[in-house]
Amino acid sequence: MLEHGGRLRRAAEHFDIPLQDWLDLSTGIAPYGLDLPAIPADAWLRLPETEDGLEAAAKSYFSVTSLLPVAGSQAAIQMLPRLRGPQQVGIVSPCYAEHAKAWRREGHRVSEFSEGSVRRALDGLDVLVVVNPNNPTGRLLPPEPLLDWHGRLAERGGWLIVDEAFMDPTPSHSLAPHSHLPGLIVLRSFGKFFGMAGARLGFVLAEQSLLTMLSNALGPWPIAGPSRLIGTVLLADGGGQRRQRERLLGDSERLAQLLVGQGLPPTGGCGLFHWVVTEEATMLREYLACHGILVRRFQYPPSVRFGLPADEAGWARLTRALTSYQTVRT
Repeated sequence: MLEHGGRLRRAAEHFDIPLQDWLDLSTGIAPYGLDLPAIPADAWLRLPETEDGLEAAAKSYFSVTSLLPVAGSQAAIQMLPRLRGPQQVGIVSPCYAEHAKAWRREGHRVSEFSEGSVRRALDGLDVLVVVNPNNPTGRLLPPEPLLDWHGRLAERGGWLIVDEAFMDPTPSHSLAPHSHLPGLIVLRSFGKFFGMAGARLGFVLAEQSLLTMLSNALGPWPIAGPSRLIGTVLLADGGGQRRQRERLLGDSERLAQLLVGQGLPPTGGCGLFHWVVTEEATMLREYLACHGILVRRFQYPPSVRFGLPADEAGWARLTRALTSYQTVRT
């Protein structure tokens, strides 16, 4: 399996620090969320039903007419390559590595290239995958170039897949309103913005014919009943969403300023994380881990991704560790 953030138990064992003593900044998942509803007992006793309001709440939240709930956007990432025969797939990289892995596993020819190479490569592709905002760089593309790329692909039956897992803090940049167009597939996460990664809920936004194919491939009951209930309530909580968005954007700016002040200016970022390219990535990650702070290290380019602390105690702890690191490195 590929390396991911959030492997806290493994870190606790490796560094011999008790699990409860860690500050986990490795995932880019909101460290706080909206008020949760009570889960009635029958949510555990009955099979999930699609008439419970989840789809309606999600359609309103994303402003779309068709979508499919899935067990986290990861489920769609793994299944979409099975809906096309072996073809030429381009992926704008660096990005979430599960995309390339999923397409290669199903026998597709995969090429990875930078954003600047897309226009040159487009005529030779059947599928293009873009993560927006990018993970881990935080790069946020406006809708216009993406729609242009989609138009060129759709002319010959191609797909543009846009993974918007980190889009919720900046919804005006989303391609969700265009997801009814043939050949445009938008993936959205529920767990990251709402701080509910354990619910394993995500959404595919696309034209209905493609969603029907995907639903048939996934089979019945892909989402647990309690997760459907929580999703229905939180997706309809407009006030909670506004407060969450404001808090995340404020904390994101606070994190950027902290990193700049500690001599680690972010190379990129978004409302849920910041990304620092540094030749010291491994040393920085190890130093923080020895202090019970887990961040996500990337090898190419050497870099570290910082998520947001949940509270003032976490901010103070990160500040102390980074200040100490600056003393050690100099």
